[in-house]
Amino acid sequence: MLGYTSRFFNALSISMEEHPPLTGGTLVLATLSLSLGAFMQVLDSTIANVAIPTIAGDIGVSPSQGTWVITSFAVANAIALPLTGWLAQRYGEVRVFVLSTLGFLLASWLCALSSSLEFLVFARVLQGAAAGPMFPLAQSLMLTIYPPRQRGLAIAISMMVITVAPILGPLLGGWITEHISWNWIFYINLPVGLFSILITWQLLKNRESTTRQLPIDYIGLGLLMLGIGCLQVLLDKGNELDWFDSDLIIILAVLSAIALSTLLVWELTDRHPIVDLTLFADRNFAVGVSAISLGYMTFLGGVVVFPLWLQTNMGYTAFWAGVVSAPIGLLPVMLTPAIGKNLEKLNLRIVISLAFAVFALTFWWQSRFADNADLAAVALPRLVQGIGLAGFFAPLTTVLTSRIPPHRMPNAMGLFNFCRVLAGSIGTSLAVTLWDHRTIYHHQRLTEAVNLANPQLAGNLSLLESFGISGQSAYALIDRLLGREAVTLATNDTFWVGGWLFFGLIALIWLARPPFASRGSPPPMSD
Repeated sequence: MLGYTSRFFNALSISMEEHPPLTGGTLVLATLSLSLGAFMQVLDSTIANVAIPTIAGDIGVSPSQGTWVITSFAVANAIALPLTGWLAQRYGEVRVFVLSTLGFLLASWLCALSSSLEFLVFARVLQGAAAGPMFPLAQSLMLTIYPPRQRGLAIAISMMVITVAPILGPLLGGWITEHISWNWIFYINLPVGLFSILITWQLLKNRESTTRQLPIDYIGLGLLMLGIGCLQVLLDKGNELDWFDSDLIIILAVLSAIALSTLLVWELTDRHPIVDLTLFADRNFAVGVSAISLGYMTFLGGVVVFPLWLQTNMGYTAFWAGVVSAPIGLLPVMLTPAIGKNLEKLNLRIVISLAFAVFALTFWWQSRFADNADLAAVALPRLVQGIGLAGFFAPLTTVLTSRIPPHRMPNAMGLFNFCRVLAGSIGTSLAVTLWDHRTIYHHQRLTEAVNLANPQLAGNLSLLESFGISGQSAYALIDRLLGREAVTLATNDTFWVGGWLFFGLIALIWLARPPFASRGSPPPMSD
């Protein structure tokens, strides 16, 4: 452990001598440029979702074909994320961030100009691939421009991006699609990205990280592309194709399992792996990544199901569903910086446990929704859930990076964000599948009660007949009402399961080993 501590401080002292922290207005401007670049990238992972029906109509394809606009971005992004560390070591963190952002802008411009599905999917693949390193490197660079004592604040600011952007994406995408044009979902990236590129390069070009000529692990790269590509398509299309009743899903599952298991063995034995899996040998990194990935998986499942219920059952438009979902981001914006400033003073395991407890309670609260719930009733638990969100991302990121030396930070951030994004895709697929299956289950159970021997049914039929609704029309109306109730019950079931998952995560975080020192504080000398 003494050897580890010595290497840690040698790397840190060299880094601090070469690139001292920024101060004053320069620090604020650099923070803004990095945050906007990262925010733009995370926003684009969700902003197009609500516009798919409009995009599909404009380019003359079905909505199901239009979902490839989402899948193509997700596949390319998932493949590129774990490559971040290798790219940063080979070409430098600042250079890779700037070039990735430039590529993202060019791809966004191509997306906006698209007039066919094939070209739009091609542009989205380019956009997703360019987007991969942007957020992890924004996080890593944020840690280098802040002094060690403010590392918690740097983490908090960077993590606010993935707190707010997934919520704001559907809201902004719905408004732009409804009031302007879907093309502007992509055009709005241009001024934001140009600002990020110009300011970041101007301020940080002389703070480039040390590079070295690493050989390309072609076998690892090929296995990564095959395994993650197949897995991401499987997750995105599984529910639509009825999972393993589809030959395509079976083929994708087999290819993914073979490629990823081979990749695991190859990367752990190769001298220059494309993905540094040895990071998981660090206990805090393994526990932190597991907790944040499982938590994000559960959280994103709720983020997806909640607006679906509002639009399916409650008559909300996509825009208003986004408005009702948005309160979850209010409290984190206010609380996260305060928590970030005091991360070193707080017992992070207690903070994270309380955050998971708030998530569990608010998920169980949402499992009691009713069809007649008003706007305040559905928005209030989302607002309270923001307390949990504020104590979730920044503290967990501090835990998982607590023993990672500076020179391995890009690898750690890339791998961590890859696990988070992949877990989010799994959570989305599982939540929608559970929601669909429970809807069918509850509809069947409710329909069983609809028979003439049921006195309540006879009374309802008589009431409908008094309003001039009889025969098949009456039964069709009752079936619609049963279907609406089934969807609400399925939504409640989904949130109920999510609440228990969050409750179980409380035990996981106590496996992490304190103290969770910042860069600049010594890691523990012994266990």
